[in-house]
Amino acid sequence: MSFSPVPDAGQLTLILFQLLAYLRFWLRSGNAHGLHSPFVFGLYTSAVRHTGTFSAYALIEARRRQLLASPACISVTDLGAGSRTSAGPQRRVADIARTAAKPPHLAQLLFRLVNYLRPQTILELGTSLGLTTAYLAAADSRHQVITFEGCPNVAAVARETFATLGLSNISLVEGNLDHTLAPTLVGLNAPVDFVFFDGNHRYEPTLRYFDLCRAHRTDQSVFVFDDIHWSAEMERAWEAIKAHPEVTLTVDLFYIGLVFFRKNQPKQHFWLRT
Repeated sequence: MSFSPVPDAGQLTLILFQLLAYLRFWLRSGNAHGLHSPFVFGLYTSAVRHTGTFSAYALIEARRRQLLASPACISVTDLGAGSRTSAGPQRRVADIARTAAKPPHLAQLLFRLVNYLRPQTILELGTSLGLTTAYLAAADSRHQVITFEGCPNVAAVARETFATLGLSNISLVEGNLDHTLAPTLVGLNAPVDFVFFDGNHRYEPTLRYFDLCRAHRTDQSVFVFDDIHWSAEMERAWEAIKAHPEVTLTVDLFYIGLVFFRKNQPKQHFWLRT
């Protein structure tokens, strides 16, 4: 018989923080009723709250089930804020799929955002096993997805994911994001239209990556930040991003935050339930 490990004091503190953060969000947030921004209303009703399905969902979720059933074990190099579990460097692929990969409802939300906003160049800072990358790429085969992964062994599994799903519009950049992001951005022949920040859940790296990508944005770009209420440090980063003078519109969906740079509109912040 096996038992789940008892959370230590640090983990309990983090869990309590997240519960209180969700309570604060719930008291502040709303839905489409009373939304006076036509842009946000359309985004919310047509993408965030869209209840239909797409053929790509079943294919990617079949790959997720393969990973969840995988007996393979790999050595993981963690260059971010660390695992949410107490797992060591040797990790089962199935455990990574269960704890690190974005759950279907969030990955499919990203798919719908891309499908609705139609960005041409997409960056994903943090590939993991490639499931979320697959959703970003499957939304439109004509756009380019550039994804960054620091661990070679995790990157290898992600490449298997892309090959299994037949996705050819993905470029995977392997290596420490601190060293690979800036030169990749400089080498692009186009601005970045959509960035999903999921590479390092700490204050300083989050703001540094934000500034690097911001230099290559347009007024129509959207930046999506993962886990904005995961910790006090990430909430502080989120507030700093919201306060940036170039940011004109943000949408807090609790698990992720959307950032827009739309000109000629007053600065607005929305808290919406998914």
